Amino acid sequence: MTTFKIANIKTSTTELKDIAKAWLIISLAFTFVFTGASLLGGNIKNVASIQFGLYFIIALFTAGVGFLLHEMAHKLVAQHYGCEAEFRAYDEMLYIALGLAALVGFLFAAPGAVMIQGLITRRENGIISVAGPLTNYILALIFLGLSLALPPLAFIFMIGLQVNIWLGLFNMIPFGNFDGVKIFYWNKIVWGIMVIVGAGALYGLYNYF
Repeated sequence: MTTFKIANIKTSTTELKDIAKAWLIISLAFTFVFTGASLLGGNIKNVASIQFGLYFIIALFTAGVGFLLHEMAHKLVAQHYGCEAEFRAYDEMLYIALGLAALVGFLFAAPGAVMIQGLITRRENGIISVAGPLTNYILALIFLGLSLALPPLAFIFMIGLQVNIWLGLFNMIPFGNFDGVKIFYWNKIVWGIMVIVGAGALYGLYNYF
């Protein structure tokens, strides 16, 4: 494994390969959901359409970017606290995510995680964990601003808005290895605020847009 720095960020060839793999597969899984192309739904033939290809490009720069920056936020904050931190893809979960999306049009996204080595406090671990979902919420605001500033492309940006709110809120689940577990044990008030913000944003999105 070759390690090197990109703009003072330590990474490796293994990490870059895992990021690229997860980015492409998660974007493809989202494309199945966006287009309604699923085997049991009877629309699997949609994968051969121009629409499917266009939505894949949209997914790369909305859902894919949301996933990528979420993980990089964890990595940067962990390195700020002096830890070794690299993303590793969960191949089995990537295959499950893609399989479910293609089979039934349902997405369960747990493509991988940033592996952290180093001594950190519960507070530092909570801050590292909150960095990912918070990045998704910030991206959602950016996509909202772009949709208002560029009405002809509003449909694309609204996808980015919706996906990033969902990604941020989904990761607040206080179970297993989700960010929500570490945030909940660090500071229940912060966890509650993050959940309320995400749930409120989704409610507003579905009722006012």
